[in-house]
Amino acid sequence: MDPKLINSVKQLLGQRDQPIVIVTHTNPDGDAVGSSLGLFHCLGNAGFSRLSVIVPNPYPSFLHWLPGNGEVITASLQPENAQALIREAKLIFCLDFNGLARTDQLEDPLRNAAGIKILIDHHPQPEPEFDLVFSFPSYSSTAEMVFKLLEGLELMSFFDHDAAACLYTGIVTDTGSFSFSCNNSDTYRITARLIEYGVDGERVHRLIYNTYSADRMRLLGFCLSEKLVVIPEGDTAYISLTRNDLERFNHQVGDTEGVVNYALSIENIFMAALFTENEDHIKVSFRSAGRVDVNLFAREHFNGGGHKNAAGGKSFDSMKKTLARFEKLVKNGAHLHE
Repeated sequence: MDPKLINSVKQLLGQRDQPIVIVTHTNPDGDAVGSSLGLFHCLGNAGFSRLSVIVPNPYPSFLHWLPGNGEVITASLQPENAQALIREAKLIFCLDFNGLARTDQLEDPLRNAAGIKILIDHHPQPEPEFDLVFSFPSYSSTAEMVFKLLEGLELMSFFDHDAAACLYTGIVTDTGSFSFSCNNSDTYRITARLIEYGVDGERVHRLIYNTYSADRMRLLGFCLSEKLVVIPEGDTAYISLTRNDLERFNHQVGDTEGVVNYALSIENIFMAALFTENEDHIKVSFRSAGRVDVNLFAREHFNGGGHKNAAGGKSFDSMKKTLARFEKLVKNGAHLHE
């Protein structure tokens, strides 16, 4: 990380009583929540007394065990409070997203905020709307970046078990339990450091991956037995879920987390997609392997983006039209970039 940038942040953190807000992207995942709470705990321990973590909308219940969960403000449930905190903030840490549009209803309040916006993110191609930018796509996760930043800021004397558990969760979830985006040895060195702070890796894994409801397990079975479509000529597989499908299995936030990975686990499949029908759009999750760059594919065709092997997007067509367009793109090789 650039020492000049770190020094700039160090100077901005000179006042312990200034209002500081930490914001994540919409539909926050383990990395967004974990990195934000990890930063929250360390700064709180360092004496910063006016800290707030704001998420645009609720996140999955399997993350509610995280230390500090009760302090998180959900903008969709407390819009006036969230907007007032953003308006009053002197510093705004923007974690795990590369453009303000990724915060949905918080986009305009953030864009109009007078506070200094500090981006900490590992997605490529950040938008030019932040005052200080820490953007490193080579990192496994934003959580890993937060750890490195705290080291650079010389705040590790305030780091504790709670902060470590949160950052560990961010790394574990964004690497699929160290199955992708983790070929950098620094990732394992940082993970080892977090365990030295008392993190129980086995317990964290259980809390994240082994607390599914019976409805969620039945939904997964339905996805694989009834909704999985394989396109051999495009090396692609996808799953689609309508609102009726979700209602049938009493869908809760986070129930479709990781479902797309099952489609990618099929032999000779190099791109997988999950299409989920929401009230006003189709949410799309992409995963890939090999030469398929789903970041480019999502940007070019589905109003989205992300990483080379993990990205998301949206469609404002019907499910039927969205799937037809997707199949046509795949069969024409639009997902292959030389």
